[in-house]
Amino acid sequence: MEKQKPRVYVTRIIAEKALDLLNAECNVKVWQGSMPPPRDVLLEQVQEIDGLVSLLTDKVDEELLKRAPNLKVVSNVAVGYDNIDVNAATRHGIPIGNTPGILTETTADLAFALLMAAARRLGESERYIRDGKWQTWDPTALLGVDIYGATLGIIGMGRIGQAVARRARGFDMRVIYSGGGHGYPTQLMGAARRELDELLRESDFVSIHCPLTPDTYHLISERELGLMKPTAILVNTARGGIVDPKALYAALKNKQIGYAALDVTEPEPIHLDDPLLTLDNCLIVPHIGSASVRTREKMALMAVENLLAGLKGERLPHCVNPSVYNR
Repeated sequence: MEKQKPRVYVTRIIAEKALDLLNAECNVKVWQGSMPPPRDVLLEQVQEIDGLVSLLTDKVDEELLKRAPNLKVVSNVAVGYDNIDVNAATRHGIPIGNTPGILTETTADLAFALLMAAARRLGESERYIRDGKWQTWDPTALLGVDIYGATLGIIGMGRIGQAVARRARGFDMRVIYSGGGHGYPTQLMGAARRELDELLRESDFVSIHCPLTPDTYHLISERELGLMKPTAILVNTARGGIVDPKALYAALKNKQIGYAALDVTEPEPIHLDDPLLTLDNCLIVPHIGSASVRTREKMALMAVENLLAGLKGERLPHCVNPSVYNR
């Protein structure tokens, strides 16, 4: 008698190569909608599955885990996993996989693209033309700030923070950083560590690359924004909740800081009536940090590798709760 394939639910359409690999070994059901599966649908679908491939838009919590008695592994197609109650998963004996490393360079590309777009006011300039305002060359119009030789403050010197720092060297930027990192000073000399308040006071550009945790929720709020230079530019490609949006709006509106460029927002997606969208000095894009064809495909393949290992009872190649194996 042929052994029954493990049952897997995938909460969104992912790269074809990854789905082909999954279908070869599992009985797979994929949510076909462009929006995430509704909560009631997800809770129903997990009741008989052995494995779950989730996205950052899917809440994996105690309620879901209790509904999934056969669940052996959850594989998140993301580096971050703030959508998952990792402690609850560990209590249930379920390893959680993520996709670190793969999207580092792609996200760093976008972070630096946002930095440059904000510095040179590209969003405003493009609208300036579309609104019919470009009548002549104007020596005072749309003046930005220089990147070359400026000070870049990086909050969170992990893989992505380090990749942004490498790009900054090409612009002869002075790099300072706060927060932990992966042996940064020995890998790339020339950056100086600062306490967060010092970093905010000194930086011309501040780029956020720390994870969202209870300790970093609204890490950048009214007090911190008040420490920044009035010309400073804030870039966030990490998680929206790290920046207090009401405080950011006030700081931008009152010209306490110069500009913000955001790939992530709170809430996400941002509401169309959000006051941040009314500001010329705020550039917002829809969480596209890892959005290249090659990177998204690699993320999906890594997520499937994590899932298949978990279904076989093997250690996940990339596990965010390794203590689960000590149970």
